[in-house]
Amino acid sequence: MLELSLLRALLFRALTLFGVLIAVLVLLAVSLGATGFSDKILQATVGEELRALRTSLTQTIRDPDQLEAALEARRRELLASYGLDRPWYTRIPGMVWRVLTLNLGEARNLRSYDGSSRIADIVLERLPNTVLLLTTATVITAVIGILAGVWMSTRVGSRLDRFVAYLAAVSYAVPTWWLGILLVLLLAFELELLPPGGMYSAPPPEGGLARFLDLLWHSVLPVLTLVLASVGPSIYSVRTLTLNIAQEDHVTVARAKGMPEPIVRSRHILRVAAPPIVTGLILGLAGSLGGSILVETIFDWRGMGRLYYDAIAGTPDEGLIVALTFMFTLLYVIARLVLEVLYVWLDPRVRYEGGP
Repeated sequence: MLELSLLRALLFRALTLFGVLIAVLVLLAVSLGATGFSDKILQATVGEELRALRTSLTQTIRDPDQLEAALEARRRELLASYGLDRPWYTRIPGMVWRVLTLNLGEARNLRSYDGSSRIADIVLERLPNTVLLLTTATVITAVIGILAGVWMSTRVGSRLDRFVAYLAAVSYAVPTWWLGILLVLLLAFELELLPPGGMYSAPPPEGGLARFLDLLWHSVLPVLTLVLASVGPSIYSVRTLTLNIAQEDHVTVARAKGMPEPIVRSRHILRVAAPPIVTGLILGLAGSLGGSILVETIFDWRGMGRLYYDAIAGTPDEGLIVALTFMFTLLYVIARLVLEVLYVWLDPRVRYEGGP
């Protein structure tokens, strides 16, 4: 009965988060419609379809007047199909559905690796690259932050504790893009230890294992940049969260019983502080997705961040911008849902109440 109630509560949370996603999409559709971006996106889609149709019809229709008449008839059909013959506010439901399904037509200038210009193909192709980069950096940062932060909470006021405080301040203040450029100049050009950018060598190696190892080699610099920019605040935040817990009576009793210090830190300090620590890590991962734009651009890492930059630079590609905004929001919602589940697993005392 308890498991069923918990499952219903988590399902209700999932539906609530999905409602937040829909609300964000509605606001996005309203802003796009009111500013005319929606019309531009749909007009660009219509234009792409008409250009493709013109190419195919020129093979069968030789009379220019007949060709233009056929294209005009098709244009009117497309305008009616996309709702461009109606006010923008009547198209909000259709716009929300197209964003949900990434059915936003074709990109103007960008293409996927296999040559597709469909926005859905381009975005979904770049998504794993961004997840790989940011997840790797987040896991490394989390491991260092948890191990060092819990250890520091038992040595408050020491020289090392003060050094970590200064390190956290410097790490938080240094811009990620500046740190990335500095590492490129030092490790790639000056010492020639690591490749300056890209995801693969030129030409890329053949074979699955060789290609994967080459990918890992090229990911060292961007991952190192992200870790150095976030490891200081991570250590300091974990240290702060576990500081009061390290002084609780149950920790003192555990030490008085002669328990080894590693067990005290893992079972009696870290276990109690796990929920707020995990909250910071999950939401930090979701928030770092937006910050990946500059890092991926500096290192030419072909992920969603670099795609966002390419969509904005030069002639803006409105369809791609909308699709990427939706994907970032969707990843945040998924991270929140994962966080709700982890809370129950990490702290059995948590019991969600309420429901539909």
